[in-house]
Amino acid sequence: MSLPLFDESPPAGHAAAFGQAFEAWQADQRGSGLLRRDGSVSVYQDMWDAFAGWCLGQSPVVSLSSLGLADLQAFQAARFGRKTSDLSLTPRYALRLMRLIDRVLRHHAAQTDSLVNTAAADWITANPEVRYADAAHADPLPEYLSVSEARQLIAFVSAARPRPGIPRNAHAALTWQELRNRASVALQLGAGLTPGDVRALTLDSPVAHGGRVRERPWKLHVPGDGNSPARETPLAPWAAELLQHWLTVRAEAGIVGTYLFPSTRTGKQWQKPSQYECAKRVLEDAGMDTPEGGSFRLRHTFALRQLRRGTSPEQVARWLGIEPAKMKRYERVLPGVVEVV
Repeated sequence: MSLPLFDESPPAGHAAAFGQAFEAWQADQRGSGLLRRDGSVSVYQDMWDAFAGWCLGQSPVVSLSSLGLADLQAFQAARFGRKTSDLSLTPRYALRLMRLIDRVLRHHAAQTDSLVNTAAADWITANPEVRYADAAHADPLPEYLSVSEARQLIAFVSAARPRPGIPRNAHAALTWQELRNRASVALQLGAGLTPGDVRALTLDSPVAHGGRVRERPWKLHVPGDGNSPARETPLAPWAAELLQHWLTVRAEAGIVGTYLFPSTRTGKQWQKPSQYECAKRVLEDAGMDTPEGGSFRLRHTFALRQLRRGTSPEQVARWLGIEPAKMKRYERVLPGVVEVV
C-alpha cells in the first residue's frame, strides 16, 4: 500500500465544525428575525464558504479555535487585489466578512461554552482602513489619549530605561523583546509614527547629530513607502532617552541586521501581526483599558499635542507624512481638547 505525499482533503471533523458553526448561527439569526431575506443568507453562505475553504486548505488546517491574527492577515493578503467577481477583499467587503466571522465565532463560543476567539475583531481594530469602511464619511474623528492616560503610558514605558541612582542591572529582568516593544510604542506617541513606520525604521533612522545631548537622537528619518514619501519627524525628549537606551541594549545583545526594531536577533523584519500584538500588550500592561483606536491613538495624540503647542497644521502634516487637507480631522477635535501631554 502506498501513502500520498500530501493530504488529499482536510480532516472531516474540521470541515464539519465550520459548517455546523455557520448553520447554528444562521438558524438563531432566522429565529430571532434578524436574517429574513434568502438573498442575504446566500451572500453570507458564500462568504463563509470561501473563508472556510481557505482555512481548510492550509497546512496545517486552520481551525475555529486555532484561527489567529496572522491567519487572517495571510487570508487577506492572498485575496486582496482580485477582481470584484472573484470576491476581492476590498475594505468594505473585508469589513463585512470579518464581522461575519466574529459573529459566528462568538455564537459558536456561547453554544459550546468555550473561550471566544477574538481574532476577527482584533484584525478589524488593527486595520483602520477596514474598520471605517462603512463610516458615513471616510475621515472619522481620531481617538486620542487623555492627559492622564498619556502620562500613565509615558511613565510605564520610561521605567524600562536606567535612571540616576538606580543600578543599571535593575532593568535586566526585561528581555530585549520587551524593551523593543516599549521603545517602539514610545515612538508612536513621541514621534507620531504609524505601526508601519515603526516596522520600516532602520539603524540610520535616528538622528543624533545637531542635538542638544551628545549621542541622543532628537529626530527620525522615516523611510517612504507606497503611500507617503520619506520624511523627518521630531522626537519627544522622553522618547529619545528610551530610544537611546534601546540602541545601547540592541548593540550589547549582538542583534544584527539593519532594522531598528527587528523580530529576531538575526535581524528579520518585524511583521504586522506580531507587532500589533506586542503594542497591544504594552498598552494593556500600562493600564490602557480602552481598545478603541488601537495604537493609532498614540499618533493622534502626538498630532494634537503639536497643534496645541502652536505648530502649523502644514508642518504637523509633513511630520505625519499625510496631506495637509487631512489635518481638518484634528481641527474638529482640537476645540474640545483642554490639554494634551
